[in-house]
Amino acid sequence: MKTKKILFCGNEAAGEAAVLSGCAFYAGYPITPQNELTAYMSNRMSELRHTFIQAESELAAINMVFGASAAGARAMTSSSSPGISLKQEGISYMAACQLPGVIINMVRGGPGLGNIAPAQSDYFQATRGGGHGDYRLIVLAPASVQEMFDLTCLGFDLADIYRLPVMILGDGILGQMMEPMEVPDQRIKKLNTKNNKSRKYLTRKIKAKNWALAGCYNRRSNVIRSLLLKEGALEELNARLQEKYKLITRREIRQETQKIKDADLILVAYGSVSRICHEVMLQARALGLRVGLIRPITLWPFPYKVINKAAAGAKAMLAVEMSAGQMIEDVRLGVEGQCPVFFHGRCGGGIPKAEVILKKVKKILQSRK
Repeated sequence: MKTKKILFCGNEAAGEAAVLSGCAFYAGYPITPQNELTAYMSNRMSELRHTFIQAESELAAINMVFGASAAGARAMTSSSSPGISLKQEGISYMAACQLPGVIINMVRGGPGLGNIAPAQSDYFQATRGGGHGDYRLIVLAPASVQEMFDLTCLGFDLADIYRLPVMILGDGILGQMMEPMEVPDQRIKKLNTKNNKSRKYLTRKIKAKNWALAGCYNRRSNVIRSLLLKEGALEELNARLQEKYKLITRREIRQETQKIKDADLILVAYGSVSRICHEVMLQARALGLRVGLIRPITLWPFPYKVINKAAAGAKAMLAVEMSAGQMIEDVRLGVEGQCPVFFHGRCGGGIPKAEVILKKVKKILQSRK
């Protein structure tokens, strides 16, 4: 497939990915630092005569996506931290009804209204369900504008394959910064499952949506609901959901590893922070320090096995986050006590600095001699 390079910010990259993935419905509500995405979708969706709605609230937006998905359309919404919090009830409903959809969160500093600076403090909310009940979302964590594009495309496919919402967890840096990225050479007006073979983003063939509420002429009616009052019915649904989640954890774990085979210390970071840690790794190696990097791409399912295997040969791991420490809990679960796990983080929109991380790396390695 021919491609061309174009300069995009992360918000625009996600929007173009949605359009080229066949997104037929978008509903959102303005909030910084993801407003460029909403603005981009308002323009591109109208060009293709697809549906764009600036909803009256975040609650309305997620429920509109629920309805569009139930009708069989590829649907998306986007927001930033406080707005995603307002969408949690609707996300839980979508998970219970096994409705696909893509939800983009460009995380900002919190708690509360916080500020508009980048953060990673929504990790718990994203990877632990976020709303009520026992459910999960596939959570993809891009580290570049190119990955904002690629993982949004992948998100639509995974949502349809497994019939569940997929969250793209970005942050204010990724949403706002601009980088050259490759996109398909032609702007495709409509892309459906029949011509998915032309896309490199497809993971496996997607079945027809025979479950959708698309009219019931000459067939039995489909029913989509999450209120199950008959004794045992809700427990049955939960059992089916848990089996689906087990299947996803076997098939869909993604990560990137660098120089971990001989590493004495392994940095663990995702998203934009992983780029800072990559620079730290290179500086450390230049000083003769054996430092590696593990970058989780799926935050759920999390790459526990990769971390466990790497921990067996390492003296220490250092989790670096733009939070008070959330992903570190999953790192510890993966390590299973094989080596100490240290932490470096900043909260409220603070961005970790390479020189500070490197100083901590040196201190840890000195203490582990």
